[in-house]
Amino acid sequence: MSKIYIPIALRQVVIERAANRCEYCQSPALYSPEIFEIEHIQPLNIGGTTELPNLALSCPACNRYKGNLQAASDSETGLLTPLFNPRTHHWAEHFAWSSDFSSIAGLTPVGRATIVALHINRPAVQRFRTALYEVGLHPAQI
Repeated sequence: MSKIYIPIALRQVVIERAANRCEYCQSPALYSPEIFEIEHIQPLNIGGTTELPNLALSCPACNRYKGNLQAASDSETGLLTPLFNPRTHHWAEHFAWSSDFSSIAGLTPVGRATIVALHINRPAVQRFRTALYEVGLHPAQI
């Protein structure tokens, strides 16, 4: 996680493009006690840039777990698989909400590897999703 300066105008574009949600776990920043971060999809230390196509809005936990990872093992095949890239992948093609909307299922190797690597179904975020759902503010309801 770099502390590189990202201009305010660029930050705002990233936030708006992401609909003010973590682009990985879909948690809405508006209702989170955490301050969301602008993350480099391809880390700077392996050639990533601080330009709009390489930036994503991320909750602190997803950003921390992702770190410099670009790939992880698919939980079904064990094969090394690229992680979800919010700029080149479509979320709904790789992920689906559980019937109670508390957890996210991986539909593809990319989705499954990302869920495990980023701990997308960690207990705290599942409780957060349940609370949001109960008051009609869950990302799947908006």
